[in-house]
Amino acid sequence: MDPASWMAVRRKLVANRYSLAVAAADEYPADRQVSGTPLLAPASWIPAEPVPLASIRLEFDADAVFTGVTGREAPLPAEFATYAEAIRGMAPPAVFEDRPTYRLTFADLAGAEPVLRFGRGTYFDSINTGEAAAHEYAAGVGGLRAAIGDPWDVTRRPTNVAISTLTIRAGDEPTFFLHWRDPAKVGHAGGLYQVVPVGIFQPSADAPENEQNDFSLWRNVVRELAEELLGESEDYGDGPIDYDDWPFAARLAAGLADGSVRAYCVGLGVDPLTFATDLLTVVSIDAPLFDDLFGAIVEANDEGRVLAPQPFTAEVVDTFVHHQPMQAAGAALLHLAFVHAAHL
Repeated sequence: MDPASWMAVRRKLVANRYSLAVAAADEYPADRQVSGTPLLAPASWIPAEPVPLASIRLEFDADAVFTGVTGREAPLPAEFATYAEAIRGMAPPAVFEDRPTYRLTFADLAGAEPVLRFGRGTYFDSINTGEAAAHEYAAGVGGLRAAIGDPWDVTRRPTNVAISTLTIRAGDEPTFFLHWRDPAKVGHAGGLYQVVPVGIFQPSADAPENEQNDFSLWRNVVRELAEELLGESEDYGDGPIDYDDWPFAARLAAGLADGSVRAYCVGLGVDPLTFATDLLTVVSIDAPLFDDLFGAIVEANDEGRVLAPQPFTAEVVDTFVHHQPMQAAGAALLHLAFVHAAHL
């Protein structure tokens, strides 16, 4: 593929992510679509009721080997070996780093003992498959997508997990927060609304000792809350974070203990266009503590713009779920959170 043709398709993808995702969802069985949104999931990924985040058992196998599709099959300009290389060379966003991740190898959230199993991965693994598959869809071809097959089959493609968190200021008139992802700043899902914060499940830094210290869904959420709502730096240094000694993390942990903070998972799903896979979580914080911790929420961050607080009402939820260009994971999460509001 010549560079000009590749760039033309890339521009089409970036400009039409929402409509392409809606169309792509229709190519999968209706019973795989989560709550009438484009997000896809098998039954084992959606629990009947919200699961406390701390109740999900995490397992890690450092020796897990991936043998599925890597994305090398994608049509690319001759000078690039992978889709990530092509993005970096021809259309680089402001935030685009290949960092270590926890790669999903198994998930069951609907059983009596919810479990997520992981091995080692890197961020570009999913760019080279999922974003390349989205590029193919925009171009009207599908060799890579056909090779991957069911996108919820984590043995077929390297699957990084983004932890998408709906942040709710709880009280008599609860509100929630959304993010508009700037396509000039991000390599994935630009131009769409999304819940905030969202972050790839990964260690905080590359040093080996961080791998075990950060292997926690909650710790990942805490870092993203600080970064995306308060504008804190993503640079935590090379050494392990002392979460007990970090005042922000310690106060949130105390809130979990006394009930003023509640953290739940309502499911796991995969985007029909990009195959991005999101763990759908809700963090509900009582208003007094929320106001104390988040009194100065940023209007913009490294990935886009944070919207003003939105009323957590049926009308507003329906508007974003069904009538705004919202990322599939965010739409499903917002809908499921409202359905389960009494549990949160």
